[in-house]
Amino acid sequence: GLYPDARIEKFRSDIVPKLWDDHRRLIFIMAAGIVVRTIASLINDKKTDPAVVVLDEAGKSAISLLSGHIGGANDLAREIAVFLGGDAIITTASDMNNLTAIDLWADENNFVIENMEIMPHVATRYINNGALRIYTEIETTLPDEFLRVSDPRFADVFITNKKDVYLKRQQCSSAECSTGSCHVKEQLYLRPENLIIGIGCNSNTSADEIEDSVKAVLNENNLSFLSVHSIATINIKTDEAGLKAFAEKYNFKINAFTADELNSVEGVSRSEAVFKATGANAVSEPAALLASGASELLIQKQKKSNVTIAAAELQRFTDSPICRSGKLFIVGTGPGGIEHITPYAQKAIKNSDVIVGYGTYLNLIQELIKDKEVISTGMTKEVDRCKKAVELAMTGKAVAVISGGDPGIYAMAGLVFEIIQEQGDILPEIEVIPGISALNACAARLGAPLMHDFAAISLSDRLTPWELIEKRLAAAASADFVTILYNPKSMGRPEHINNARAIFLKHRSTETPVGIVKGAMRENESIIITNLRDMLNYDIDMQTAVIIGNSQTFIFDNRMITPRGYENKYEI
Repeated sequence: GLYPDARIEKFRSDIVPKLWDDHRRLIFIMAAGIVVRTIASLINDKKTDPAVVVLDEAGKSAISLLSGHIGGANDLAREIAVFLGGDAIITTASDMNNLTAIDLWADENNFVIENMEIMPHVATRYINNGALRIYTEIETTLPDEFLRVSDPRFADVFITNKKDVYLKRQQCSSAECSTGSCHVKEQLYLRPENLIIGIGCNSNTSADEIEDSVKAVLNENNLSFLSVHSIATINIKTDEAGLKAFAEKYNFKINAFTADELNSVEGVSRSEAVFKATGANAVSEPAALLASGASELLIQKQKKSNVTIAAAELQRFTDSPICRSGKLFIVGTGPGGIEHITPYAQKAIKNSDVIVGYGTYLNLIQELIKDKEVISTGMTKEVDRCKKAVELAMTGKAVAVISGGDPGIYAMAGLVFEIIQEQGDILPEIEVIPGISALNACAARLGAPLMHDFAAISLSDRLTPWELIEKRLAAAASADFVTILYNPKSMGRPEHINNARAIFLKHRSTETPVGIVKGAMRENESIIITNLRDMLNYDIDMQTAVIIGNSQTFIFDNRMITPRGYENKYEI
C-alpha cells in the first residue's frame, strides 16, 4: 500500500483527540461534515495542527481539509489521489491562483516565520496583487512572483536575521511622514537560520544562564534568536550539563573543536585564564568563526557573568564543516506516466529545487515539474547534465536527476557516482530512487519471461566495444540465459541485432520464443511475440526491448512464460 506503516483506527469521536497531538497526518475516510464537527474544538494553529485529509469511500476525491501547506495536507491529498486515480481537492488560495505559497516556500528554504499572526493580511495582499515584494539581506533564489525590492519600507516580507530591520535606518526624508507609519503595513519577518553562536562557559553554568546570556547578547546587537543555526565551543565542553541542556531544548547542534583547531584562528581576543583552563587561547570567537566558515565576526566576544558569547554568520556554500551541501536525488520515472512513478519518487521531485534530465523523459512528467527550474539536454549529453546536477547540488540546492526506467540500470546513477568521486570532501547527500525498468515493464507486458535466470545486455557500442558485447552475448546464449537486449538497433548500427540473433541461433532452436516490446506502458506501445527465426521481420529500434527466451521458455495464450522449475518438485 501507499502507507504500509500507517496506524489504522475504526472511527470514534473520542479517539481523535488522542491521535491529534501524537500524529502529524490524519486521513479520514468518511463524509467531510463528520470530520469538521469532530476536529473543530481541536484546531489550534497552522504551525502545530496535523495535516487532515478527507477521502470519500469510493476513493474519488482526496480533500485537503487542514494544514495544507506547513502541515503537508495538500501534498498528502495529491499523493493519495495519484495512487487511487482520483482527484485532489485543494482550496488554498495560492494554489488556486498558481502562486507560490509563502509558508511552504519559507519552510522549504529553512526560513522561520516570526510573526505568523499577520500572515493572513500579507497573503491577501499577495493574492490581490499577484506578486509579493521581498526585501532580503541574504542571497536566495526567489520565485518569479516574488519581487526583490531594495527599500524595506516597500516590502511585504523581510528575510533577515536583524531583529528590527529599521533600526539605525532613516525610513523617510519627508517631514510630512511620521517615522512609525511610513512603510507597508503588516510586514512579515522570515528568519534565516544562519547565526553561529560561539560559547565559552565556566563549569556547572546552568542552561538558564546560558540561554539568558545568548538572548541578551543577540538582543543588544539587534539579532533574532530565531536565526540561530547552531552553537560552537571547545570539545572539552560538550559534556557540560548546562550547555547540553540548552542545545537540546532548541535542537541546536554543538560544533566542537580541539584547542589546536581553535588556536589556529588568527585575529581573535586571547585570554590567559582560558588558556590555563583549556589549552586554547580563546573559545567563543574562534569557535564561531570555524563553525561558520566566516572570515570575520558579527559579534565580538561579550562576557555575561559565567558565559562568553560571540557570533558569526554562516557562510552558505563554503568549506564550513557544518555547512551542508545540497541533496541529489537520482530518480527513476519508469515508463514515464505519472501513474507508474512511485509516490516516493514523486515526493523527491516535488522537494527538488532543480530538475535535470533528457528532454524526452521530462516531457512525460510535465505535471510534476511545471513550477520547477528545469535543465534539459538532448541525447548523448548525459555527462553534461550529470555534471551540471552535481555542480548545482554542491551549491546547496536540492536537485533531481530524472532517469527513465530505473536509474541503476543503463541509466544515470552510475555516471553521477563516477562524477561525484572526483569532488572534494564536502559532498551532497545522494539518494537513488528506483523506478520500473524496461526489463520489468516489458516482461510484464509479455507475461512471465524472466521467471528464471536472465541476462541484460545492451547492443550499443557507443561506450562498450562490440567485441566485448559479442563475448557477453555468446556467454549468455551458451549458458541458456533468458536474455533481454537493450538498445537493439539504431540507424547508425542496424547490423548489431542481426549479429546478436546469429549468435543465439548457434545455441537455441529457431522456435525459441522472442518478445519484442516497443514503448512499454506508454501511448502507442507495441507488443509482439514471435521466435528467433522470424524476429527480424518486425520493426526494432532504440525504443524497443527484445527478450529472447531460454530452452524452456514457451508460449501460452499469447504470453511468454519461462518455468522456474516448480514442475520438477511439485504437482502443478
